[in-house]
Amino acid sequence: MKLPHKAHVAIVDGENFTLMRNAGQPFEPKLEGAQRPDLETTNYSAGIKNQDDESQRSGSTDLEELAHGAAAAEWLNAKVIANEIDDLLVIADPKTLGEMRRHYHGELEKRLVGEIAKTMTGEPTARIEKAIAAA
Repeated sequence: MKLPHKAHVAIVDGENFTLMRNAGQPFEPKLEGAQRPDLETTNYSAGIKNQDDESQRSGSTDLEELAHGAAAAEWLNAKVIANEIDDLLVIADPKTLGEMRRHYHGELEKRLVGEIAKTMTGEPTARIEKAIAAA
């Protein structure tokens, strides 16, 4: 994947959110400047679509995790609208990524250079860089 120089990379799962920046070249990403934004998980709108009996019995839907994904998307929306993020790559586990997409602002969608549906939180930076280069 071609990741523009100085593009932001959001690495998200149901509990963690890390924001980094590409200091490398487009085809040789070098991530640095890890930040862990503090999120308020107040948006439980996913609960409306995940109230089916089977999900509740099996425990396959964790509303806290989905609310975290929504909060990450809302935080990114605010930064994009404030022109603090020009190019953005989102790396998230498939369930979190699906929830985040529901909350993307139109401006964020315009600045999105890609998405990787993979759990990468907690991985070493070098492994994340390789996943980006291989995508």
